[in-house]
Amino acid sequence: MGHNSTFALVSKSDNDMRKVTVFVLFLCFLAINDTFAQKFGYVDTQYVLSRMPEYKEAQAEIEKLAKGWEEEINGMYKKVEEMETALMAEEVLLTAEMSAERRIEIDREWKEVHEYQKQIFGFDGLYFLKKKELVKPVQDQVFEAVEKVAKNNRLQIVFDKSGDLVMIYTDPIHDYTDYVLEELGLGENQESNN
Repeated sequence: MGHNSTFALVSKSDNDMRKVTVFVLFLCFLAINDTFAQKFGYVDTQYVLSRMPEYKEAQAEIEKLAKGWEEEINGMYKKVEEMETALMAEEVLLTAEMSAERRIEIDREWKEVHEYQKQIFGFDGLYFLKKKELVKPVQDQVFEAVEKVAKNNRLQIVFDKSGDLVMIYTDPIHDYTDYVLEELGLGENQESNN
C-alpha cells in the first residue's frame, strides 16, 4: 500500500503541475495575442469640424471671399458682354478695320477675364490657397486630438469615416468621434451652450 500511495502523490503532484503549465501557457498565449492584436477605430472628422466654431468662422470667411470674387468676375463678364452687344449694334457703321480692332479688344478682354477667373478659382488659385490657409490650423487641431485619443486608447489605426474610405459595417464601439470632441472641449455639454 505504501507503494500505491507514493504513486498517488506523484500522480496528484504531476496533475497539479500540468494544470499550472497549461494555465501559464494560456496566460502567455493571451499576452502574445494581446501584444500582436491591432486595435482599430474611426472618427468622423467632418462631424467634428462642423462642431468647431473656428471651422465655422473659417468657412464663413471663405464664403465671403468667394462671393466677392464671384461678383467681381461676373462684373467683368458683364462688361465684356456689353462690349460685344455694342459692337453688334454699331458694326454696320464701322469700317472693317475698326470692327476688327474692336473684335481684337473684346477677345483680349475675354482672355483677361478667363485668366483672372483661373487665377482666383483655378487649381492653386487664390480661393484654394486662402481656404488652405484658414482651414489647415483647424484641421491640425483635430488631427492632434485624434492622435492623443489614439495613443490614450492604444489604437494602431484610426480611419476617417467622412473621407474616401468606405466602411460597410462599423461597430459603434470603435467610434472615437466623441473622444476627439471631448479632447477639443466640444463634448455634449458644450453643444447645449452653442
